[in-house]
Amino acid sequence: MSSNSADLTGPEAARPTTYAWAVVAMLWPVALLNYLDRQMLATMGLSIKADIVELQSAEVFGKLMAVFLWVYAFCSPLGGAIADRLNRKWLIVGSLGVWSMVTLLMGQAANFKQLYVLRAIMGISEAFYIPAGLALIADYHRGPTRSLAVGVHMSGIYMGQALGGIGGWVAQEISWRAAFAGCGAAGVAYSLVLIAFLRERRREAAAPGRPAPAVAAGGGVQWLGYVILMICFTLPSVPGWAVKNWLPTLLQDRFAMAQAPSGLWATIMYAGAAFCGVLIGGRLADHWSRRAVGGRTWVSALGLLLTAPAIASIGLAPSFPLAIAGTVLYGLGFGMFDANNMPILCQLAPARFRATGYGLMNFVGISSGAYITPLLGRLKDHGVPLATAFAYCALPAILAAVLMFFLRPASRDRGSAGG
Repeated sequence: MSSNSADLTGPEAARPTTYAWAVVAMLWPVALLNYLDRQMLATMGLSIKADIVELQSAEVFGKLMAVFLWVYAFCSPLGGAIADRLNRKWLIVGSLGVWSMVTLLMGQAANFKQLYVLRAIMGISEAFYIPAGLALIADYHRGPTRSLAVGVHMSGIYMGQALGGIGGWVAQEISWRAAFAGCGAAGVAYSLVLIAFLRERRREAAAPGRPAPAVAAGGGVQWLGYVILMICFTLPSVPGWAVKNWLPTLLQDRFAMAQAPSGLWATIMYAGAAFCGVLIGGRLADHWSRRAVGGRTWVSALGLLLTAPAIASIGLAPSFPLAIAGTVLYGLGFGMFDANNMPILCQLAPARFRATGYGLMNFVGISSGAYITPLLGRLKDHGVPLATAFAYCALPAILAAVLMFFLRPASRDRGSAGG
């Protein structure tokens, strides 16, 4: 075994080692930067529009946010397929390094075209991280700690979203260019840490003349369950991307807020609640999954049920405190749902297909976000308030919650090694 591999097989597979948790700790800042670098654009909108006049149209600004999503979506299946075949450590390091360099360059952009191209490149590079990172964590954490480990990792994503609100403050008080430059430099530096300390987990191969471990264990993909999971992943993405990309603007429109406070309130309250939600949802799911195979799906469905009234209240609330209360409830519910997508996928697909499976889920989920983001901008330009659009986003969340209750995983883990 090479020095860049770690081998967890046999009885130890159910008991994560100290290094298994170290992997989660090392990938947590990567998850943070993954969302911080993309989220800052939404919270620094007013400052960027002041320098780049083309972006003063809400539809054009929506297109700038959407190009990242479209490219990210279409590259996600490729990123997942590559992660299932190549060394995930180097895929993670390369992804972080490239998108961090792009973030640095965004601070130097002089016009809409340059920003547009850089956002597209960012979408390509970031698409290779999440499938590889989650699959690596799932390989290190098999069994009773899987949802919690994924939840801890996902909390880094929500911390990144929360810090995205600080980007609005930096843009207002210093400059939006400084915010991009600082985050890009941090990512490039951290990629060197991963080169030194992150290790791939060695994946088992079948012996000559014998089936792969997944086949030997009867561990093919549970296709009906996977299709339902994909639909349940896609539907909540509609309100999810509405909140991520347009909530600061909604608060500015409805409550006459400036850029800095609207960005801070929107991102910190939502992301802070989701930070708690992924930890609560991960812990509950690990607990319930020891008692029933469907325990993780129950927690996920419960979280989705919370998001439906929450997203409606964000749009319809007559006061700022009630809108923020809806934001908190939405973040809590979405976090509970988000912590369990990869663990549920592990109950439906063998290990050698998990990054690919998650990449496909990212494709359909983020494609819906790429569609809804400019659509909301177009509707806003034509007089439809964001508040009304937010209220209608409750419908896909309700449908996803109902469908999740019909998801019936066949086992707690579709194979523990090669599948």
